[in-house]
Amino acid sequence: MSNHPGMSSTRILLFAYLFSELSISTIHLVVLRALHNAKRLCMKTFTIPVPAEFDFRLSLDFLKRSPREILHRCEETSVTKLLKVGQDVVLFNVQQHDDDNLCVHVLNTKLTLSIKKTLEEYIRDWFDLDTDIKPFYTLSAKDKYMKDLVEKYRGYRIVGQPDLFESIIWAVLGQQINLQFAYTLKQRFVEHFGEKMIFSDVDYHLFPRPDVVSLLNDEVLLPLQFSRQKSKYVITISEAFASNEISKEKLAGLSLQDAKEKLMKIKGIGNWTANYALMKTFHYTDAFPLEDAGVHNAIKNLKRMKEKPTLDQVRTFYKKYRGWEAYATLYLWKSL
Repeated sequence: MSNHPGMSSTRILLFAYLFSELSISTIHLVVLRALHNAKRLCMKTFTIPVPAEFDFRLSLDFLKRSPREILHRCEETSVTKLLKVGQDVVLFNVQQHDDDNLCVHVLNTKLTLSIKKTLEEYIRDWFDLDTDIKPFYTLSAKDKYMKDLVEKYRGYRIVGQPDLFESIIWAVLGQQINLQFAYTLKQRFVEHFGEKMIFSDVDYHLFPRPDVVSLLNDEVLLPLQFSRQKSKYVITISEAFASNEISKEKLAGLSLQDAKEKLMKIKGIGNWTANYALMKTFHYTDAFPLEDAGVHNAIKNLKRMKEKPTLDQVRTFYKKYRGWEAYATLYLWKSL
């Protein structure tokens, strides 16, 4: 091998040149890949504007109430959910983009205009983004019992259940049992009878359809620890939905009273369940479950009463919130 100085310098220069070209090419490739990935991400992402009176963190806190929740998965700053959009099953993630917007990312399919429209409508409904709650804040500011509570959780909105069937069945499952056991029943119910999708080795679920549940019987529900009465009510309500006796579309646009009357014609749906579903699915601001034990305990605590309030005392407490009973209820529940 030659040790000629010129030859050595030439080799060094050639090596430097090749290394430089390789580095530039590598950098170009990395940049192109990053731009491609960013473009793909942007094609599956969109934002939704939110009102000033909205705190996404408080909505997430509500969605994290139980580790047994099966219809969505929460991370520290986001929530991921599966939704049926026409014939498609769409998995999407929602997180705060900035103070004025939520960011929505579709995970498992292309973001078509139809999917984008459906997701935006669903999410606005889910987080009650279209209700102007400033009038409620005006009322609560005059209430010595509620004003500090409401100010503490300002921006907290009703986290709804846009699916009326799911809303009513969930209310029935939760009757006369504690919240965590209600979530256990829901988990078993969804796992056994709902659709499932696996994405990145994680299971995501859809709530069972009425036509599926209407074909069930005690033999399959009682082993899941449904009471005989809950089993009967769930099947009866499912039959009403499957036969189109009742639907979200049939109740849309009705007054609260008319909607309640239609729901309460179905065995298993009483005043509490009807009010809860109408509050959660249609965002009637004047709906509230008068008989709710949590409401009674919250009023007792706020007013430092020795005994739980009577129904008349509950009605009196709500008088100042006429037209906004649903939001008064929401903040009363939050105080527990």
